[in-house]
Amino acid sequence: MNTPLGPLHIGVILFPGFELLDTFGPLEFFLMDSNLFRYSLLAETLDPVASGQGPRSVIDQSFEDCGEVDILFIPGGKGTRLEVENEDLLRAISRLSQTSQYTSTVCTGAALLAKTGLIDGKQATTNKAAWKWATSQRDQVNWVPKARWVEDGKYFTSSGISAGMDMALALIEKIYGPDIRRSIEEKAEYEWNSNSSHDPFARLNNLI
Repeated sequence: MNTPLGPLHIGVILFPGFELLDTFGPLEFFLMDSNLFRYSLLAETLDPVASGQGPRSVIDQSFEDCGEVDILFIPGGKGTRLEVENEDLLRAISRLSQTSQYTSTVCTGAALLAKTGLIDGKQATTNKAAWKWATSQRDQVNWVPKARWVEDGKYFTSSGISAGMDMALALIEKIYGPDIRRSIEEKAEYEWNSNSSHDPFARLNNLI
């Protein structure tokens, strides 16, 4: 583990219909200590973007104006069903991911990353209730049906919605070590699901 010299820049991809908890659950952990991470909310334009649940987010930068980020973060949500055909968004994901230190997805955000071809031949997971649709977007990915989250090189992909928070803590530990991860977990009064393969939802959705 090489501890960064300064806060790592997280670029958060937003699109109409993104999932609130996918996005702001992990961000809560990332941003608990301003010395560790900073963030930008990114979208096609600077217009506020409505989540699938309704609340809108103010955008910091458009895809066109955003430079490199240290961590690319892609949530899921019902909006992914349309966004997998959005070439501008897919190009932005591809460009930002190719230069990022890490790329992470939550839920059906993995379908957007998969469409770029960047995780061909790599292991990844996604929302178990949306498994058939999400995995059909790219069969060159080695989809893992039973996983809370999956780490393959610089790519961290997680299962449905709340699983992104467990993945975020795993990524924090990867970068900054167990003591920092533990301090964030305790500050949030959150009990980390530290076993990445513990996934009862795979069985509930008849995937195993």
